[in-house]
Amino acid sequence: MSRSDVLSLYRRVLRIARSWQAQSGLLQDTDIERKYITQEARTLFRQNEKITEPESIKRCTEECEARIEIGMHYRNPYPRPMYLPPMGLATQKGRKLRAQQKLRKQAKPVYLQSHDDT
Repeated sequence: MSRSDVLSLYRRVLRIARSWQAQSGLLQDTDIERKYITQEARTLFRQNEKITEPESIKRCTEECEARIEIGMHYRNPYPRPMYLPPMGLATQKGRKLRAQQKLRKQAKPVYLQSHDDT
């Protein structure tokens, strides 16, 4: 993915933020959600601006696309939470907390990959 594609994606997110309407229809909620979208985009794009590996760039853009699609579909700009209890994944006998953490990281959906880093 080229620099122009990433910048185009960033501009798309900012355009969505400008035209965003809160599901509640309240002007105050709309302003709050617009600010959230803009701030989240700035934070994540700045956090990832030093990435040069094509695979990492592809992962980040896929996450962005997924969050756009989910947000537009549900009319909710906030990332959907992942509902897994702390020790809720099955493990092989003898595995402990580190194995659970690894399994939780692998089970994390694409649209939440950057969420814990912010």
